[in-house]
Amino acid sequence: MTPVQPGSEPDIVDLIRKEGAVDYEVGLESLNQWQLAWRRFRKHRLALVGLGILIFFIAVAIVGPVFMPFEFDVIPSPDKIVYQGRPPSLQHPFGETGGLQRDVLLLVINGARTSLFIGFSSMFIGVVVGTVVGSVAGYFGGLVDNVLMRIVDVMLSLPLLFVILVASRFFGNGNVVLIIIIFGLFSWMTISRLTRSLFLSIRELEFVQAARAVGLSDRRIIFRHILPNAMSPIIVSASLLIAANIIAEAFVSFLGFGVNPIYPTWGNILSNALTFIPLGNWWWPAFPGLAIIFTVLAVNFIGDGLRDALDPRSKE
Repeated sequence: MTPVQPGSEPDIVDLIRKEGAVDYEVGLESLNQWQLAWRRFRKHRLALVGLGILIFFIAVAIVGPVFMPFEFDVIPSPDKIVYQGRPPSLQHPFGETGGLQRDVLLLVINGARTSLFIGFSSMFIGVVVGTVVGSVAGYFGGLVDNVLMRIVDVMLSLPLLFVILVASRFFGNGNVVLIIIIFGLFSWMTISRLTRSLFLSIRELEFVQAARAVGLSDRRIIFRHILPNAMSPIIVSASLLIAANIIAEAFVSFLGFGVNPIYPTWGNILSNALTFIPLGNWWWPAFPGLAIIFTVLAVNFIGDGLRDALDPRSKE
């Protein structure tokens, strides 16, 4: 290496570059919080697998019904119906159902749109309501906090599954939008408690006290200063809420209290298959059941990855 003469320090950088060494100062990269989180998320292999599976099901739900629409009023002629259905074949990879002999692949593809729409939409409602309630309770405290948290306690003390069944039966009437609203209004309590606990700790930090000192409004402090710093755990909980709502929809529809059968969902496909299982019709419940299992596993894997990626204490 070329010797460096005393007093020639300004030329050191040029010498390093000429020798082919790495210029670490130039190579430094400025990453924000979300870029760092994405870098950590990519290292979580199961989370990437889950993300790929979920994207696949979302693509199937969006594109599939366009090419393979389900028409409830189309009934095959009686002379072509095999009452027990037909097992999987090259023409029907998922087999055909008993009774009206529907194509199971067609049902699963069209059911994906409704089931995922219910899962994501009800999650959004639950997160919005829970975040607003928890933010207000945690920020203001006192009487407001006590009143809101007692409402949460009452909601959590109810047998929610039974309440959802009753509400779906008497208010939902098989309507997808009403089912989404019912699920969303009964899934916000955990999010609200989490948000409240985060606000109770963050509101005492110095930057919040400084925002109050300069006269910022409470709404601005809540939504522009505190909430962005509390979003990481909320995002993780929201991802897990999707899986919970998909399972809840499947359970409610399986019992016959969910979505109208003219809109296939994975849950009511399982419900309709119940009668034909003793006849050996295993393929009818198997494939929508596997779709539910893989979707829920994918969302849970994504939730685990988000938990690690958004944890500020995690290391690269």
